[in-house]
Amino acid sequence: MTTNYITISIILVISCLILTCSAGAAAPISTIRPGNTVFIGEQGLDITAAMEGDTILGWWASGAAIHTSAPDKTIPVSNPASFSVYPTDFQTHTGNWYHMASISRDNGTAFTVADPQLDLRIEDTTVNVDVTDKWVPTDDDLQFRIDSNLVQMTQRTGVSYVPVTIKVQSPDGGTYSSLINNAGTVTSIVDYHLTSTPQYTGPIWGTSNRVTYPTGTYQIWVECNVNSMKNNYEQAGKTVSSQVSLLNQDNNPLSGNKGYVTNPTTSVITFTPMTTTLIATPTKAPAITTAPPTTILPTASPTTLTTEVTEATTLPAAVHTKSPGFESACAIAALIFGIVFFLKKD
Repeated sequence: MTTNYITISIILVISCLILTCSAGAAAPISTIRPGNTVFIGEQGLDITAAMEGDTILGWWASGAAIHTSAPDKTIPVSNPASFSVYPTDFQTHTGNWYHMASISRDNGTAFTVADPQLDLRIEDTTVNVDVTDKWVPTDDDLQFRIDSNLVQMTQRTGVSYVPVTIKVQSPDGGTYSSLINNAGTVTSIVDYHLTSTPQYTGPIWGTSNRVTYPTGTYQIWVECNVNSMKNNYEQAGKTVSSQVSLLNQDNNPLSGNKGYVTNPTTSVITFTPMTTTLIATPTKAPAITTAPPTTILPTASPTTLTTEVTEATTLPAAVHTKSPGFESACAIAALIFGIVFFLKKD
């Protein structure tokens, strides 16, 4: 029995040491000093140093006369070692909060409250294209771009990064804890270290492995649950980014003719009737048939020709019936006949 008690005691001591170490490692990210930024949704914060012995937090609206007027909102702090930034108290009261001994006087800035922001995009590093909500072919490497104001947590003493988790959901609904690129490098996407904004993960996801990454549509987002902030304030774009999608398949879905991607010959045959139709559409036959009759056969031409023929026919008739020489000859003959008749009479 004595041996069992000793064993149990040792186990308890080791367990306590492990818990103490874990708590010590997590403590800095929850410890707030004067002027640090805290985020809506965080709980269990130690704001003892930020309060500097005061028991009231005060907030003034923008433009208010700080130091000389009463605060627009106050919150009593009964336990500064475990303080929570709940949305109901702070969602509409972001900015500087001051620690006060009484509501009539502030003693300086305690901390700044900010609304968390998270955004994720996907980039194809093989062709240097943003493929967020788009399509990627086989064999390309992908990286993530994360934009967030949560990196301000690194201003806290002892905090060098903000742990976030990238969620990649496969077409069958499962999620990955790590990703493998085309070179075979494995990268964990759980508690990924966020140190800057924007932050690029580098090419960590290769689409060539069809066994691990089957074709289909993937859903991707990033979330942060530091100090239970996601549990208390789970809103898209805040502690959880909006979900984006990625279609992983061999053929471009934007091409209506799949043969166009894989078989250029087929595409030529497919478009040939369209070319033939375009050439045949401008019909030249009507222009060739109708143009000559319109030009050569005017209605006035036959009338003119007929008139000329009529005049030509009439003129010769007038020449035969009305010759001036014939009338002169008749007159001369009559004169000679008269002279001869006169001479014979004498």
